[in-house]
Amino acid sequence: MRSLKNYLFIVAILLLGVGCVNAPENFPTVPEINFESVEFVPTAGADSLIIRIGFKDAEGDLGLNPTEIDPPFNPINFRRTPQGALIFFSNRPAEAPNFNPLDWIINPLVNNVIVRDTVWVEQNENHNNIFVRFFIKRNGQFSEFRWQDPPFFTSFNGRFPRILNSNTGQAVEGSIQYAMQSFGWESIFRNDTIRIDVQIQDRSLHRSNIASSPEVTLNQIRRR
Repeated sequence: MRSLKNYLFIVAILLLGVGCVNAPENFPTVPEINFESVEFVPTAGADSLIIRIGFKDAEGDLGLNPTEIDPPFNPINFRRTPQGALIFFSNRPAEAPNFNPLDWIINPLVNNVIVRDTVWVEQNENHNNIFVRFFIKRNGQFSEFRWQDPPFFTSFNGRFPRILNSNTGQAVEGSIQYAMQSFGWESIFRNDTIRIDVQIQDRSLHRSNIASSPEVTLNQIRRR
């Protein structure tokens, strides 16, 4: 597993196609999505797994700009003692996890001051607005492949940018194409049957329905 961990690399690329319309009565306040397609694209470098979902939303408050990192969109929360102190790796309690890049951060900026230590944190889901989960079918049953577990300690959740720059509110519908790149797709999933579940979230923290891909193998969706 050591070599697999070393060459797993993730980057998200987003392309948007959006149509703005006058809000019809059936447009939802909570965003609605549907799964449109999934494609596996091998390259000379990192391979891409590209999903495309359709969406509609009554207010158009979809997307986050890179500068939107204040609460509730902050990337992490600091775990603290009952007295409100930060928890360091050197004096971690028994229930704290071993060191990993999701639960611990080195030399974080806290209240505009760099803390020269390793601090226990929790990831804030609301920092992202697109959430992706993977499932593998074994013996006729799907079970989740959890990227956040060892040895990967990562996630394919991410952000797509604001669809409308205005905050006035306007109904939108369109498609989001989300590309996830890794050197490890074929080594991990091989000939397995997989399913991908996707959700999005608006800036009011309304979480959409879950849209699921068909049951596929990488070879079935490989770009020819």
